[in-house]
Amino acid sequence: MLLLLIPLMIGWYVGKNTSRQGAIIVSTIRSFGDMRSWKNIFRHLPFALRLFTIICLIIVLARPQTRNDEQFISGEGVDIILCMDVSGSMLAQDFKPNRLEAMKQVAAEFVDKRPTDRIGLVIFAGESFTVSPITMDRSSLKAQIYGAQTGFLADGTAIGDGLASSVERLKESKAKSRVVILLTDGEDQGGLIDPSTAKEIAKSGGIKVYTIGLSTDGFAIAPGQTESGRPALQRQKVNIDEALLRDIAEETGGRYFRARDNNGLQRIYSEIDKLEKSTIEIMTLKRFSEKYFPFGLAAAVLLALEMGLRYLVLRKFP
Repeated sequence: MLLLLIPLMIGWYVGKNTSRQGAIIVSTIRSFGDMRSWKNIFRHLPFALRLFTIICLIIVLARPQTRNDEQFISGEGVDIILCMDVSGSMLAQDFKPNRLEAMKQVAAEFVDKRPTDRIGLVIFAGESFTVSPITMDRSSLKAQIYGAQTGFLADGTAIGDGLASSVERLKESKAKSRVVILLTDGEDQGGLIDPSTAKEIAKSGGIKVYTIGLSTDGFAIAPGQTESGRPALQRQKVNIDEALLRDIAEETGGRYFRARDNNGLQRIYSEIDKLEKSTIEIMTLKRFSEKYFPFGLAAAVLLALEMGLRYLVLRKFP
């Protein structure tokens, strides 16, 4: 706001110099010749220097600064295994664009919300496979989540194998809270380990299991083949063993959820996120750097130049 004084000072200076001008009437000015001198040319320079001096002083009073914020996050996290079904039925389109892609998107968002947790990834179909042990490397884990595809494992729904592999990944963990989030869209089919056996292993190890049933009710559209072998979309009956999933969750201290659409799946992961809170301490360090010094130095130099010009060179005194 103080910079508004500058145009007022310019107006005052112009008005003052105009009022001091005088005039005489002569028949010709040829006898005067060129009366301009270097002092006449530079007579306004001291005023210009004073204006720039005042501008610099106003900037100094405004005290410009830069701020650098640093955050240090520490705390006690939870060790989590995401146990995800990648069987062929996960390509059903009752979720957008399909169950598999919806599951991957929500799982990746869940990973982003857990900054102090170690998270791993196990996938299963007719067999199970550990894609990633528990890790703090968020970028690598999310890349592996997005890279999960059907067809990598023998087809089927080996819930017991998936759960047993997940428990095995957490067995050596020293975290106070160890959690498996098991997501499937079908009934247990195939595999080497019975789901009840895997549940008892988790229970004996103090590992909590949250189970999610993923599908709409009734029928869902899914890729399939005609009798001639040509690819086609077909209606498939939804078969989820909710009793098994609920039993696994309740026996291990977790909860069973049913997701029927994308929004429902997001809400479930958000609820699990709230139930399994980590102890997080965030320390913010703010550093301020003062930037007014160059303007103060410039004001001193300009003021010295103005006074030198006014009193030593131009010899102009009030």
